[in-house]
Amino acid sequence: MVRVCGVDPGTGSWDIVGLDDDDLVLDTSIPTRAVLETPSRVVKIIKSMGSVDLVVAPSGYGLPLVKLRDLDERRFFLLTLKREKEVRVIGLEQVVRLLMKEGFEGYIIPGIKHLPSIPPYRKVNKIDMGTSDKLCSVALALWEFARESNMDYKDVSFILVELGGGFTAVIGVERGEVVDAIGGAEGCIGFTACGGMDAEVAYLLGGFEKKLLYTGGATYIIGYEGLTPEEFALMSERDERSKLAWHALIEGTVKDVASVSVSLERFDSILLSGRLARVERVRNELEKRLTRFAPTRRVKGFARIAKEAAQGAALIANGLAGGSCESLVESLRIREAYGSVLDYVYFDKIQELRGKLSV
Repeated sequence: MVRVCGVDPGTGSWDIVGLDDDDLVLDTSIPTRAVLETPSRVVKIIKSMGSVDLVVAPSGYGLPLVKLRDLDERRFFLLTLKREKEVRVIGLEQVVRLLMKEGFEGYIIPGIKHLPSIPPYRKVNKIDMGTSDKLCSVALALWEFARESNMDYKDVSFILVELGGGFTAVIGVERGEVVDAIGGAEGCIGFTACGGMDAEVAYLLGGFEKKLLYTGGATYIIGYEGLTPEEFALMSERDERSKLAWHALIEGTVKDVASVSVSLERFDSILLSGRLARVERVRNELEKRLTRFAPTRRVKGFARIAKEAAQGAALIANGLAGGSCESLVESLRIREAYGSVLDYVYFDKIQELRGKLSV
């Protein structure tokens, strides 16, 4: 018997899933603003499960599988990539420190870039190839696809499009391993986030705070930051700014899928997950456009409330604790993760930073 919990620190909500072996025992979501106001709420929800063998904690950009009790300030920086004097953006650090203080057994898991299944030349000058929550979404998609198709993980190949409430990411999985990915800070615009930034735009902006990365997306194009994904879909043909935002997000996503497809010898499906994938108009439009590459559908998941990343985090926790999902963790090579997100970045300032951090 293994009793585990997985946490997804999303842009719009924090989702938490608990499993008792294969049984769902916790399925909840709280607004991110509530976590910012009271980080201890996340800890209280986890403690409501009673005894917990292992927690997959919110892991940000990720680390090569580090136990919570082994975290230090250097590793905290690599999780958040937040400059010392900058205000906290999403509350991740506070929650992780509270989990450590409470003595939870758990792990910080890798991000996509840490995985050994991705060739180093695909990592050059990239940091965000998909944060740890994107790896969790991949885990759910791989687990579900294999179960529904009655296939071994090594026989499963697909592209996952993760349409979060902030960022959009596209991840390629071949024979049960992640082989390439475009993260939310690298690729097309997200619902709120700017995505990959033209180098000349970055130059003109000069030094900027991390919170800028969460802006410039579809809602900012429309000019209404408080827009919900459902409202975005309804407004998609209302005026020129709404049309601009709609086409930028949808076509940008398709282009990123096309880009990742180059790295796969073959793939059987394109799977959609994340907050925007729950909106029928967004999902239908992407399914229509992406079927040129492969049959496209949404990841169903096994929870009613929590998003896909939290479900995948719970599956990974189960596998790390020696439960039925151990083979899933092995297929994704999570225990073999290595390095840091600063590896293979060839700019002097980053090289200097790596030297200071000894990574």
